[in-house]
Order: sequence, then C-alpha cells, then structure tokens
Amino acid sequence: MVFNLFAVGAADAWQRIASFFTDFQWVFILEGILIFLLIYLVFKVLYENGAKRFIIAYLGIIVIMGVITLFSEHENADMYFIIVFLLLSMFFLLLFGVEIKRSIWKANRAAGLPAERKTPAARLSVHAEECISGIVKAVQNLSKSDTGALIVLSNGNLPKEILESGVTLNATISSQLIEGIFIPKAPLHDGAMIIYGDTIQAAGCFLPLTQKDYPKDFGTRHRAGIGVTEVADVMTVIVSEETGIVSVVKRGVITRYVDSDSLRKFLREYYWKEFNPEAKRQG
Repeated sequence: MVFNLFAVGAADAWQRIASFFTDFQWVFILEGILIFLLIYLVFKVLYENGAKRFIIAYLGIIVIMGVITLFSEHENADMYFIIVFLLLSMFFLLLFGVEIKRSIWKANRAAGLPAERKTPAARLSVHAEECISGIVKAVQNLSKSDTGALIVLSNGNLPKEILESGVTLNATISSQLIEGIFIPKAPLHDGAMIIYGDTIQAAGCFLPLTQKDYPKDFGTRHRAGIGVTEVADVMTVIVSEETGIVSVVKRGVITRYVDSDSLRKFLREYYWKEFNPEAKRQG
C-alpha cells in the first residue's frame, strides 16, 4: 500500500516536472530568479551575523517544503509553497532587522567618502580609532586609580538574558562615560559593560562564571570575564580592583599585564572584524 502511494506520488511529481518544460512560460524564469535572490539575501544576512544554525534550518525547511510540494496532489500546493517561503524569509530578515539597518547605514556612510577612504583600512582609521582611543584612555585611567572594570566586546550574539540583566544604554563610546559607569558605588559599577561596535549597548550586566580553576587572586570579575568568552564568541577587557592590572580574554584564554599598546592592538583586532565584513566572515 505504501509502495503504491509512493509510486503514484513519484509519477505525479515526474509529470509536474515534465509539464514545466511542456508548458514553459518566461514568468517561470522571473519567479525562479526572485526566489534565488531572496534565498541569497537571507543566506547572506544569516552568514554575516554568524547565525550558521539558522542557515541550516532555513535551507532545510525550504528543501522539505519543496519535496512536499513536488509530491503533493493538492492543486494549490505551489501557491502554498510560495506563501510559506515568503513568510519564512521575511521572518529571518525581520529577526536581523537591526543588523540589516546597521549594514545599510555603514554602506551609505562609505558611499559618501572619497574613493581613497572607502577601503576597510580607511574605515578602521576613520571611525574605529575614535572608539579604540576612548576605550584605551578610560582603561588607563581606571587602572591608575585601581578601579575595577569589566568590558565585553560583543559581536551581537550575546544571549538575551545577559543583555536584559543590565541597563540598556545604546550610547556613543566615550572615555568619560566608561569611567563614570565604573566609579565605585555607582549603580552599575559591579556589572559588565557591553560594547557592540561603536555603541555602549548596556551596563551592569551579569555574566556566567567560568568553572575552571584559577589562582585565588582571580575574583568574580575575572571569572565572569573568562566565563562569557567560553559561552559566546566575544572578547573581554578586565581591570583589577585590587591591583589595577589590565587583562584581556579571548576564547577562554586570559592575557594579563596588558599595556596600552597591547590593548590598542587587541581592540584593533576586534574593530577590524566589526568594521570589515570580509574579515568578520573569516573570523
């Protein structure tokens, strides 16, 4: 019985494929091009934002829907496929709406620059250096005054729970603001600051602690700074409250006694990926 149903479905599917060529219309090519462009757009947005699992889910759902449509005997199966496909694509695009707007804004800003300033290196020197200088200056001052600080350099994929645990700021990066947030007894000084690109996204956030063994002088701030890099693709900058020592953490590996030049190099690595889409994909 099952074999007969499969045989009937296969025969119907083959008939559909054959009818595509016998009843060929140029509108079919236009529809195919539009579908391909939409799939490419969604794939590009997901890939550039590191959502590889969503890519697999998106393509998997499309393939499954295509197979079901091909073997379906319903006369409106093609129309249902198009509707579900459009809704699915719009869902993923809306999910990353902020990132899309941000990319458009960057493209428009680059279009207004002279030709010699449109390269990734030029964009890095024009805007990212301002962010880097602000962070380095703030960290230096915090270190000199033995003021504890924890800064997370995010790429937009931090768990929602971490961001919601603090206070949303969405403020422009400045050394004065960074220092002000970490002033002892300030409302947000105990939590982590989240920096996303050229914006201080949130402050006072709570991070997961690493479960690995570290020396006793690694307090909660250091364990949190390490822990978040173990669960998310982020980097952190830590200033010790007891010693003023500056540390940086990447992928669970901590580097201590970081001077201003090393910190600037560390930050440039982050901003190179953040402001250069090609480098971001490779990273």
